[in-house]
Amino acid sequence: MKKPDQVFHDGERAVQERAGVPAEWRERAARVIREAMPTQHQVFFESLPALFLGLRDRQGRPWATVCPLPAGARATPTELSTSGRPVLAEPLGLDTGAGAKVAVLGLEFATRRRNRMNGSIIATGKDGLAIAVKQSFGNCPKYIQTRDFRLPAGPLPPAVGTRVAIGDAAARRIISGADTFFIATYANGGADVSHRGGEPGVLRPNADGSLSFPDFTGNRFFNTLGNIEVSRRAGLFIPDFTSGEAILLTGSAKTDWSPVRAAEFEGAERVVDIHPEEVWRVRQAIPLAA
Repeated sequence: MKKPDQVFHDGERAVQERAGVPAEWRERAARVIREAMPTQHQVFFESLPALFLGLRDRQGRPWATVCPLPAGARATPTELSTSGRPVLAEPLGLDTGAGAKVAVLGLEFATRRRNRMNGSIIATGKDGLAIAVKQSFGNCPKYIQTRDFRLPAGPLPPAVGTRVAIGDAAARRIISGADTFFIATYANGGADVSHRGGEPGVLRPNADGSLSFPDFTGNRFFNTLGNIEVSRRAGLFIPDFTSGEAILLTGSAKTDWSPVRAAEFEGAERVVDIHPEEVWRVRQAIPLAA
């Protein structure tokens, strides 16, 4: 049985301590994170139309993106294989080579069920990725907005990306209207991708070009905040489920523990600030049901 210091790295443990997470809870949490996928997670991943991924580019910067699955996924206790490539992998220069760290989030919007898997890429090709499982665990359904999210009947149109400024009108529209986004982070040789959600406006643009969002109570693993504590970086994937567009960005990140800042968002415990360094608008980023 692994102990918390074998499962959670220094950054995660530092945030847990600052947030007052009891030692007994950390012991229980460490047992929840498995080294192989249970059968129910395998079946779950194979049922999804798309996966959300966290990858680093060749400069080491984290990006969150989506990977449509036109022919589904294949899962075993130790491996997950996709039938599609991550959106914008080539233009962003994402590292999808053998050995690259990757984080995977599966989310079933209709039931609000989500599961996570972190691992390393075994092989990559034009038709997909094969990923070795390192960590497998579930998440609670908090803050997930229910919606219809499935593949169209015909072939998927190719995603088309354009680099834009954070103040671009389309970027402002998508960011300001978002009730759901995904955040990728990394630290200590591993990757993570996580879901964030709330009411539209949960991701707040600031006058200086930065973005802020609330950190609500959750599973208290603090994977995202622990990684930010170490690397000071994050990438966001912000989908528009009405148009199929998305904003992808990467930049510096910091957690603000000020109660005054947290009070700006109802129910928040902390605030995370992102200063974008590179921003892309992507058309046809996510599948729209026919």
